[in-house]
Amino acid sequence: MAKKKVQPTAPANEDPKSNVVTLDIKTPLHAASERRAHGKSLRDKVSRQAQAGWKAPRDRRDPVDLLIESNQGRLPQLIPIRFGRMMQSPFTFYRGSAGLMAADLATAPASGLHVQACGDAHLLNFGGFATPERNVVFDINDLDETLPAPWEWDLKRLAASMVIAGRALRLSETDCARAALGTVRSYRQHMADYSAMRALEVWYETIGVEDVIVALNEGARERIKQRLEKAEERSTPEILFPKLVEHRGDTPRIKDEPPLIFHLSAEEMPGLKTGYTEQVALYRASLPHHVQVLFDRYRLVDVANKVVGIGSVGTWCGLGLFVAADDDPVFLQIKEARPSVLEPYAGKSVYTNSGQRVVEGQRLMQSASDIFLGWLTNAKGADMYIRQLRDAKISAVVEDMDAGLLRDYGRLCAWALAKAHARSGDSACIAGYMGSSEVFDEAITEFAVEYADQAERDYRAFIKAVREGRIKATPEE
Repeated sequence: MAKKKVQPTAPANEDPKSNVVTLDIKTPLHAASERRAHGKSLRDKVSRQAQAGWKAPRDRRDPVDLLIESNQGRLPQLIPIRFGRMMQSPFTFYRGSAGLMAADLATAPASGLHVQACGDAHLLNFGGFATPERNVVFDINDLDETLPAPWEWDLKRLAASMVIAGRALRLSETDCARAALGTVRSYRQHMADYSAMRALEVWYETIGVEDVIVALNEGARERIKQRLEKAEERSTPEILFPKLVEHRGDTPRIKDEPPLIFHLSAEEMPGLKTGYTEQVALYRASLPHHVQVLFDRYRLVDVANKVVGIGSVGTWCGLGLFVAADDDPVFLQIKEARPSVLEPYAGKSVYTNSGQRVVEGQRLMQSASDIFLGWLTNAKGADMYIRQLRDAKISAVVEDMDAGLLRDYGRLCAWALAKAHARSGDSACIAGYMGSSEVFDEAITEFAVEYADQAERDYRAFIKAVREGRIKATPEE
């Protein structure tokens, strides 16, 4: 008897105008073996070898033009700081230029399977943070660009970041390629594992501290434990409050430390006149009811601008100080959410508020998210999302890595990425496409090495533009 043809289940929503990863209840359910077979059949249209290598198309846009365009709507006085941070190395340039790679990935072959994508899956957008249950987990921790898109886009950006990081560490080309290869292999193997798990098992999956320690080489384990202890300590109100706050009379106020922390004028922040009453109400409405009960114990006493990261510099990023009592503060980070860099190529978000896009994507991709995660539209019409500041957050220090630790860390990031993709996409289809051999691993590694070369060429063009005065950059001391 002829086998029934299996239709793709990711993305299940076939509406070309929509990019929400949803289940179509009209589509019959299929066994994992059938979905793996369907994934394998997709190689007939786009072979695994077709994913290898990178060659810039003839009509590729000037990367400096794209970077200048990405400044639209940013605070003008902060743009030179953004470019100054990108000047430090090809690796920092890569971190701040997700939009360039999004344009390039859109021209590359893809299997046709979509997931909720991170959109900027370089290795420093992974790390540890505390869950609402106060357990520290390892996961993707920056999802400003999240959007449903081809799963390969995230994996290719992660693999290329391993090569660029390895070169920044002055590792051999062999070690850089091994780091990328190990990353892709880890993603493939973990996706195969998820394809054999029950749906609830995948949803409950977390990568805890002990998993991280086991995944790293013995020499790095004690350092990780020490850094975790410091991160947890730095996140406590007893440490944060005196460091970030000064008192003027009876009212606590966030300290100005220009150009990185500063207060804006009433003209720049129209909500200041009313004490941000309307904005706080909008944010509160985005929280689950049980969190609203907790949030109602606090009142907002101050807001300041805070420069963070590289790609976000120049967008509005605030620090809000809320207090329940004199000795009971909480700091919330208030970040502007712009349209994802993937949207010109993967379609517009179905969420009219980009802050909601980030929050909903984060809740979908992470095993656990911050309890204060919410969104609003500010008085100037900008979309924002909010989360706690430094909730036991710990990030990798690339400068401290050797070849072995870089490989270990890449495998860990790939595990987290596979877990995140398996929550929204069809793990069996994706696993079937990749297969059990290293053909796919080697193809993506070849792409990663050649795209790292492209990133270095773009970096040189960027530096030349700075020297010629085409763009202004303020290097940090």
